[in-house]
Amino acid sequence: MRVYLNDNWTYFDGQNGEGKYVRLPHSNVQTPFNCFDESVYQFESRYENSFHAQKGKTYLLTFEGVAHRAEVYVNGSFAGSHDCGYTAFTLDVTPLVVNGENKLVVKVDSRETLNQPPFGFVIDYLTYGGIYREAYLDEYEGCYVSDVFVTAAHNRFSAQVTLADFAPCKVCWQVSLGGERVAEGSVLAQSACVDISHDVNFRLWDVNNPVVYDLAVCVGNNVYETTFGVRTARFTDKGFFLNGKKVKIVGLNRHQSYPYVGYAMPESMQRLDAQILKNKLCVNAVRTSHYPQSKYFLDECDRLGLLVFTEIPGWQHIGDDEWRKKAVQNVKDMVLQYRNHPSVVLWGVRINESQDCDELYTQTNEVAHSLDPTRQTGGVRYLQRSRLLEDVYTYNDFNRNGATDKKFVCDKRAPYLISEYNGHMFPTKSYDDFPHRRQHMLRYAKMLDDVFAADTCGAFGWCFADYNTHKDFGSGDRICYHGVTDMFRNPKMAAGVFSAMGKQPFLQLCFTSDIGDYPEGVVGDMYCLTNAEYVEVYKGGVFIKRYTHKDSPFRHLPCPPILIDDLIGNRLTEEEGISPGYAKLIKRVLADIRRYGANFLPLKSKLKILRIMAGTKMSLAQLTNLYGKYESNWGSEAGAVTVKAFVGEQVVQQTTGAAHRWTLEASPSKTVLQETSTYDVAAVSVALKDEYGNVCPYACRAVTFRTEGVIELVGQSTLPLYGGVGGTYVKTTGKKGEGTLYVNDIAIKFTVR
Repeated sequence: MRVYLNDNWTYFDGQNGEGKYVRLPHSNVQTPFNCFDESVYQFESRYENSFHAQKGKTYLLTFEGVAHRAEVYVNGSFAGSHDCGYTAFTLDVTPLVVNGENKLVVKVDSRETLNQPPFGFVIDYLTYGGIYREAYLDEYEGCYVSDVFVTAAHNRFSAQVTLADFAPCKVCWQVSLGGERVAEGSVLAQSACVDISHDVNFRLWDVNNPVVYDLAVCVGNNVYETTFGVRTARFTDKGFFLNGKKVKIVGLNRHQSYPYVGYAMPESMQRLDAQILKNKLCVNAVRTSHYPQSKYFLDECDRLGLLVFTEIPGWQHIGDDEWRKKAVQNVKDMVLQYRNHPSVVLWGVRINESQDCDELYTQTNEVAHSLDPTRQTGGVRYLQRSRLLEDVYTYNDFNRNGATDKKFVCDKRAPYLISEYNGHMFPTKSYDDFPHRRQHMLRYAKMLDDVFAADTCGAFGWCFADYNTHKDFGSGDRICYHGVTDMFRNPKMAAGVFSAMGKQPFLQLCFTSDIGDYPEGVVGDMYCLTNAEYVEVYKGGVFIKRYTHKDSPFRHLPCPPILIDDLIGNRLTEEEGISPGYAKLIKRVLADIRRYGANFLPLKSKLKILRIMAGTKMSLAQLTNLYGKYESNWGSEAGAVTVKAFVGEQVVQQTTGAAHRWTLEASPSKTVLQETSTYDVAAVSVALKDEYGNVCPYACRAVTFRTEGVIELVGQSTLPLYGGVGGTYVKTTGKKGEGTLYVNDIAIKFTVR
């Protein structure tokens, strides 16, 4: 029987003697959105609770995540400790319990001076503090299952079962799919290690069809439950193969942090991140940088079909012998806790971006392979020609001009995976000017185009979302702006490169008619991102041209950015009476002026101008007037540009033009919240949009948040819009009923069940 211990905690922050009621997950301090000192969470604290027990039974106490050192006491006696903030730990507290109520105390050390990974030097992410994941107590009578490792093949179910408090017993098991029994069996256990197997024709787990099976293993009344999937995954020098089929990995790195509460978000928010990655950003993989993450996030990756590269905690630094022993232990814990997840295809057994250390990494590889011989190992480095003790050469490629040729990085026979790209090479805020945001998008397109052209296994962009970081990194305000979304998961322009590879109809314009946003009014290249078969462009309501993905300089990327190089169409012929031949030449010149600027035209453009003037008797002033009329809007009213994307039978449309009306919108991730083993949270995205539905990236308006009823606000009650967007969170309070969030004068109704 499992009893969750997420409620009724009394928290002491070490600053004063008064305790306060908290629920798990809990952050030891709530931080501002930005501009704060990271020392605010680096202190010792204490959590107190109680649980009911009965002598003669076995009690296992589990904490899913405590940042970063935990000491646990039951009835005043030391029960055990754990020296990692990113893996779960279980303590057998049976010898310490008494009949009735038992007092539970957890002392938490969240200081970054601890001699354990990832600490020891500077770190490019905040590490936060507190009991930030869930806790529970398992009660058993007699022999029980302590671990199950499923190694099922396509036509055979196999699992290794480990028993605790062993006595000869009958082990029963059942595999089900969607509530329907698939297979079952039983075996008489004569030792603490039991192998069970059965011939079953399983459906395979795949990124497009992620079939997840449920397994229950019973010994008497004691039940152990897990999930699994059946698939083969192999990294080779020719690419990555899933179930024998070549799959190009297109992924993003994810930090598990959120505004205000750091790591402390419940199940629904962990699952929501996976849903955003899969359904909105349309990636097929995620790297859990730089530590193991919530079991709920991994479970959702299983169910959505997201490949996972997970790794041990660390960031560049390798410590002393004690530190290294803990790193090896982290590998053991990570593999044992996550090896039944079909989404996990690669173990990261090297400290992120660390130097070669053969002694340590020989051990970490051996531990991973001994505990899970079915998966390969990788180790993230920024070093070329580094010592490869792992199975896959995972490399952070920070080339600003696209992907580095594999031959310069590692042996051509080694499986090769790009674990990071972009990131600090081009940090981008939601409110950066348009040319900057466009360049951010193009860098992603260029890298992915190179990845699809080569025999790499794929690449993970850095990164999914902006995150709070230490003073040594980021933009000085304690935010690292490396994400393709902001901290509230609002997408930046670059996010569209990934979304365009999805199946849902998608269109995003990567240009604007506001020429004052460009130096000297030079608009430059105009792109749109879409998964449509073709798009049609209109200006001022007049049809201009039809485009397809062939109109893109990126030749290998699926659904690459479409280059829109013509906003004139046949107007020069129809309105100016210019012959089609010269009209085509003039359009090229006007497009060159838009791209380079009149003062920086290449020689070939100037020669075109001379040819036009000689052939049409048109003066330079007349040619300049044509540019002002058809390309520029200095001194005249700009015509709105509309792009229609045709995706099968559906048409998606977006317009950019001079705005006259703006509307504040607030969109919740859900409006029905569930109180289960702990509180629930909904994310609310906020955006100021013009009448065409475009976000206003330079809006500097304050948004106020206020709640009524059975919900409460997470974070600041007032927030300025950053790049025209923002957000907040609401959480349940332990009561069922109705609640309302007011975003300025917008009322969002929530139901808590």
